[in-house]
Amino acid sequence: MASNSGAPVVVGVDGSEIALHAVRAAAREAAYRHRPLRIVHAFIWPLMRVPLGPAPGAPADGGLRNQAERFLADAVAEAGKVAPEVAVTGEVVDGAASTVLLAEARDAALVVLGNRGLGGFAGLLLGSVAVQVSAHADGPVLVVRGESRADGPVVVGVDGSELSREAVRFAFEEAAWRGTDLVAVHAWLYPTPAGPGDILPLVYDLDAFRDEEERLLAEAVAGWSERYPEVPVRRRLVRGSPGRALVEESRTAQLVVVGARGRGALGGLLLGSVSHAVLHHAHSPLAIVRRLRTVEGT
Repeated sequence: MASNSGAPVVVGVDGSEIALHAVRAAAREAAYRHRPLRIVHAFIWPLMRVPLGPAPGAPADGGLRNQAERFLADAVAEAGKVAPEVAVTGEVVDGAASTVLLAEARDAALVVLGNRGLGGFAGLLLGSVAVQVSAHADGPVLVVRGESRADGPVVVGVDGSELSREAVRFAFEEAAWRGTDLVAVHAWLYPTPAGPGDILPLVYDLDAFRDEEERLLAEAVAGWSERYPEVPVRRRLVRGSPGRALVEESRTAQLVVVGARGRGALGGLLLGSVSHAVLHHAHSPLAIVRRLRTVEGT
């Protein structure tokens, strides 16, 4: 069956090896989903008002515009090697990388990008483009980092929030497509407010609280287990930092899935404290789910 209908999987490229790694991951995602793949190179140089063509006396195929087209051609060829059944298109789009990819995300089933590229900020802990797109894209974003594995589970962070429920849905779909099991992780330290104005008791029963957290975790996956009976599920309740727990689970995971924000007190950060920590330190690719939209072909 040709993967040529519905909203595309979009991947950004910049000529780096990490970007080609992202293209390979995006091609597999498009194949799983029976969707086309759209490869985009954000071409910022027109905004800089610099010459785009070959320099005087240089070969005709020189210049920044031709280089961008070669980046794109290499990426399209790489995608064809990984998933020849997927319909692939590519385009050089004028603009800054974050701006271009956020615009592409409006009509995409998924945006895929590498954790670093060739830009001047490549030495940062994580590329600025990956942070900005993950924080603001309309739909889910897959950041390719760490080791790509053909084995291992899909891991999802659970905290009972609405975004956590969307992340669980996304994780079950991924596990079903990949033919692997799912590990649902819920980490806790102490009772936390459920909402504004919530007053916590000064003394609480730790065993009763642990039972409540176990119930939250079980309920988070129960309905989806019925919908995806082919996906084996393991529930993992951890007392400790949620970010640290998910980073540790990522060591043997194919993919880690988190919501962009949860119910924690630091949820007002750019991504939320947990997703921000995992984005920077995971040992595997990471999917960040802000919300799942109904897109063409969904």
